[in-house]
Amino acid sequence: MNGNLLIGWGRTDYSTTEQVVIPGQMYMRVSEGIMDPLYATALCIDGGAGEDLFIFCSCDLGNFPSHIVEEVLDKVAELKPEIPRDRIILNCTHTHTVPAIYATPEYSEDGRKLYPGTESRKFTVQKIAEAIREAYENRKPGGYAFGYGYAVVAQSRRSTYSEDMSVYDKNPVSPNGHAIMYGRTNRPEFIGYEAGADHFLNALYTVDETGKLTGIVVNVPCPSQTSETFSVLSADYWGDVRKQAAEAFGPDVYILPQCAAAGDLSPRILHYCDAQKRRFKLKYDLDVEITVGARDHNKAIGERYDIAERIIAGLKEIYGWAKKDLRYSAPVRVRKLDLELSARLVTEEECRWCEKNLEKMKNDLPSPENVTPEEYMKIKTQYDSIYNRNKWIPEKYKAQHEGDTRPSKVFTVALGEIAFATNRYELYMDYMHRIQARSPFLQTFVVQLSGDDYGHYLATERGVKNRGYSASLFDNQVSPEGGQQLVEATLTSLNELYEETNRG
Repeated sequence: MNGNLLIGWGRTDYSTTEQVVIPGQMYMRVSEGIMDPLYATALCIDGGAGEDLFIFCSCDLGNFPSHIVEEVLDKVAELKPEIPRDRIILNCTHTHTVPAIYATPEYSEDGRKLYPGTESRKFTVQKIAEAIREAYENRKPGGYAFGYGYAVVAQSRRSTYSEDMSVYDKNPVSPNGHAIMYGRTNRPEFIGYEAGADHFLNALYTVDETGKLTGIVVNVPCPSQTSETFSVLSADYWGDVRKQAAEAFGPDVYILPQCAAAGDLSPRILHYCDAQKRRFKLKYDLDVEITVGARDHNKAIGERYDIAERIIAGLKEIYGWAKKDLRYSAPVRVRKLDLELSARLVTEEECRWCEKNLEKMKNDLPSPENVTPEEYMKIKTQYDSIYNRNKWIPEKYKAQHEGDTRPSKVFTVALGEIAFATNRYELYMDYMHRIQARSPFLQTFVVQLSGDDYGHYLATERGVKNRGYSASLFDNQVSPEGGQQLVEATLTSLNELYEETNRG
């Protein structure tokens, strides 16, 4: 088969049986084993002579702090110096059941000896770098196919109300307004969800010289957070996708997950919970509690099974027609942008709101009396998280200035008629649609939480107006104006790449 594309895959497992802190909630969890493996999965596509190359590496992680990114890149340089540092593109699936990769206490609040988070970080960084090296070294002639389909995975997670709910819900976690993340839908004030949902499934398939399927990039606008409160290590629904993919496509086919823009989306249905529980009980015979330290175990497991089934059905449907157009050569271009985006400034009113919370919390310290050590650990660590969350806002208010910006790195990648555009945020869905609608490429894969640092949520104008968690002063580094700047800069780069790849 004539062609110039070189394609390589790599994968490593960085699960651990050590007792580690699991981040992702506002209280401490300690791991109680492994539910399914945590993977770093890497894909290298080399355009051949005169073309560029890129390496995607998707990791079952919650986020990618900048120092972790740099440690990964440094380790790759140590393992394989010839890999171009600025062509490595990291992203995480945003699961909440992975080990902490930052400094952690020696003991948990309930007295358990903990494996150091700094050691988990070294191990995880090593494994991510090894997956990248493996993908680069495994490059062989191959081709690709692409397409899109549908899979119902995400729903809007921001309930909206006819009244300002801050009157009823005085939660110090976030100043609520006409929206509440995961807000109750059986209240008379409920009027619907703030945003719609995106059920598009974008897929890139790779094949070897003979046309045999080798791997799939699966781009879904949804974080992996069905079992987000569990106290076991898990890739969440991607663990079930991988199991079902092995049956559907073969055990040697790699799965590389990408989380598209999903800052205001989640895999949970908020208004059909009882019907869901009945569905899962009858469909999967789920009626046994799983002791992993979480609520609604059966519902979470049922959601995982259901989502995996729909993703696999979508991938099979897409591949059925996409493989008729296999391509073994294509122009490959990569650009890395360094942007400065308008910051989200804290208002005086918001600063005062935090100061009142701090004053109240000083007189409301949690007590270990009449609770178990495990219960106190949750209460105490949650209290500390919320207190610290409020504490830094007045400091931010004093230090900020009009016109402040926040740095942001973006990758744009062109592979023939398709493109990828990354960002560091939990990006609200509307921004993705603005990019995709105006992109010159046939398909544009948007990838959020892509390694350059954790940028927090990037809410829309509508979200900031409605307030609530994910659109509040705590959660946004960048303003909606900065969000539109991200859109415009991304589109400028995509248009330039399109002109380059179609020149002549």
